[in-house]
Amino acid sequence: MGHPTWPLYDLRLRTPDLELRLPDEDELVRLCRVARSGVHEPDRMPFPVPWTQRPSPQFEREFMQHHWRARAAWTPQRWRLILAVFHDGAPIGCQDVIADDFPLLREVRTGSWLGRPFQGRGFGKQMRAAVLHLAFAGLGAVTARTSAFADNPASLAVTRALGYEPNGVTRDLRGGAPAEHLHFQLTRDRWQAHRYCEVEMEGLEACRDMFGA
Repeated sequence: MGHPTWPLYDLRLRTPDLELRLPDEDELVRLCRVARSGVHEPDRMPFPVPWTQRPSPQFEREFMQHHWRARAAWTPQRWRLILAVFHDGAPIGCQDVIADDFPLLREVRTGSWLGRPFQGRGFGKQMRAAVLHLAFAGLGAVTARTSAFADNPASLAVTRALGYEPNGVTRDLRGGAPAEHLHFQLTRDRWQAHRYCEVEMEGLEACRDMFGA
C-alpha cells in the first residue's frame, strides 16, 4: 500500500548493491546506531558541523530531529531529501540531496556519510550515483554541486570519479579553525559521460510535484 499523504515514503532508488529510501521511525533508530558507532577516525572531522562529536543523549536526539526537521520544512521551492542507504536490508549510511529554488535554478547539492565498516567498498560512489540519477534523469536538474575539505580524500575520490569539475576553493571554519574547502560542480553532459552504475527509480511520479519539478 502506498503513502498518499507523504508519497516520498514510496520513492526507491536501487543500485547493484544498495537501496536508498526514506527510513521509517524504527529504521531511523537503527540508522542512528550506525552513526553513533562511528563514521570517521576519531582524530579527523570531515564535516563543517561536528555533529558526530555530540555526547549522548544529545547526539541521538539531534540526529532524530535533523531528519524530522527536513521533512517538516519541505516545500517545492526548498527541500532536503535525506535517504537512508540500505545494504542487504540493513541501514549503513545516509545520502542527502538538497535544493533551494529548484523550480527556477534546477540545481542540487549533495552530502553523505557511511558507517566505517562499509567504507572502501564502492558504496559511496553508488549512493551518490543514485541521487544524481534522481536529480538529472528524474527531476530535470542541470547542475549538481558538492564540496569537501581538502583532507577528506575518500569524498574527493568519489567526486572526481563521477565527473565533477573543480569550482573554487574557500577557507571555512571547522572546529573553530580555518580549513580549505574544495568545491565542485557536475553538469548534465558530464554526468551522462561519467555514469558509474545502473540506477532504478520507483515511486517518483507520485511525489514529483513535491520537488518543484
